[in-house]
Amino acid sequence: MLRYALLLAPSANRVYADAAARLTRAELEIFARSGVLDVVPVDGAVERIGGVEYLTFAAPGPGLGARDLAYLANLSAAYALFERVGEDLLRPVPLHPLARYDADLITIPKYAGKTNEQFTRLLLNATLLASTSAGAMLDRQLVVLDPLCGRGTTLNQALMYGYDGIGVEHDGKDVDAYAAFLRTWLRRKRLKHTAETVPVRRDRRLVARRFEAVLAPSRDEHRARATQRVTVLHTDTVRARDVLRARCADVLVTDTPYGVAHGSRTDQGLSRSPLELLRAAVPVWRDLLRPGGALGLSWNTHVAPRAAAEAVLTDAGLRVVSGPGYLDLAHRVDQAIERDVLVAVAPAETPARQA
Repeated sequence: MLRYALLLAPSANRVYADAAARLTRAELEIFARSGVLDVVPVDGAVERIGGVEYLTFAAPGPGLGARDLAYLANLSAAYALFERVGEDLLRPVPLHPLARYDADLITIPKYAGKTNEQFTRLLLNATLLASTSAGAMLDRQLVVLDPLCGRGTTLNQALMYGYDGIGVEHDGKDVDAYAAFLRTWLRRKRLKHTAETVPVRRDRRLVARRFEAVLAPSRDEHRARATQRVTVLHTDTVRARDVLRARCADVLVTDTPYGVAHGSRTDQGLSRSPLELLRAAVPVWRDLLRPGGALGLSWNTHVAPRAAAEAVLTDAGLRVVSGPGYLDLAHRVDQAIERDVLVAVAPAETPARQA
C-alpha cells in the first residue's frame, strides 16, 4: 500500500484557508465513493509534515494509476502531490488538472460578494461526481448551468474544465460586467473568439438579453471548431424556461444568496431566507437538467435549516445525496454566514415499456 501527501494550495481568504484541509478531505471521500477511481484512497487525514499541513491518504495495491491521478489532480485545493517514502521523504508525483486556459480567467475578477474560487471548484466537483456524467468528467464537453450566476465565477470554472457554461442572472449590471470582463480577457490573451449581446424575443415581446461568447484556447482548435460556448441570460431565474430548452444541462451549480448583503428576490420582494426563492425556482431548474443530472447548491444555514432545503429538492422530484463526504462540507464564511452544500440527482430516464 502506497502512502501519499497532498500539499494544499494557499487561499487568499484566511477563513476559508482554515477549513480547506477538512473540506478537501471530504472532497477526497466524494471522489473515492463516486465510482470513477480504479484505486480508492483510504485513511484520509490532515497531518503536519515539516510544519506544513498536508492531506495524507493511502492507496491499496500498486497505488494510483494515471487515470486516478487525472481525476484527483482536480481536487479543489490540490497544489502538489507527493508519494511518501519512509517517514521523512516525499517524492513528487506529477499532476495534470483540467486547465484549458490560464488561471487568471478565474483569479482576476475581484468584487464584493464573489464566491471563493476554491469553493466554486469544490461545489462543481461534488455535483459532477454525483451525476451520471461523473465518468465523463475528463473526456466529454459537459454543460454546466448556474441559474444565479452573478459575475460568472462558476461559468469561468466550467470553461477551465473544457465545458460549456450557461448562466442566468437577474441583475443587468452583473451581466454587463461579466461580458466586459470576458471580452477584455479574450482580447488580452489574443484568443480567437466571437462575442455578442442580443435581445431575446418571444411573440415580439422582449423576454431577456443574451450575451454569448464562442472561444477556443488556440487558433487551430477554433478553426477545427473545437470550441466552447458560454451564454449568460439577463432574466429572472424562475422564468428560465422561457429562454432555455428543457434538459439543456448536465449539472446545475449555484451559490444562493446568503441573506446578509444580498437577499433572495421573489415576487414578494427581498427575503433573507433562500427557501422562498428555491420553492419557486427548483421546479424550473429541475426541468433544465438532463436525466441523471445533478443539482448542487450552497446556502447560509443561519437563515435556512438543512432539513427545509432538502425538502424543497425532494418535493421537486430530486434525490438528495447524503453519502460520505457530502455531509461534511459545512464551514464558516464569516460571523453571519455558515455555508453548507446540498447535492441532489434527477432520476435517470426510465426505459420505455415494450409492448
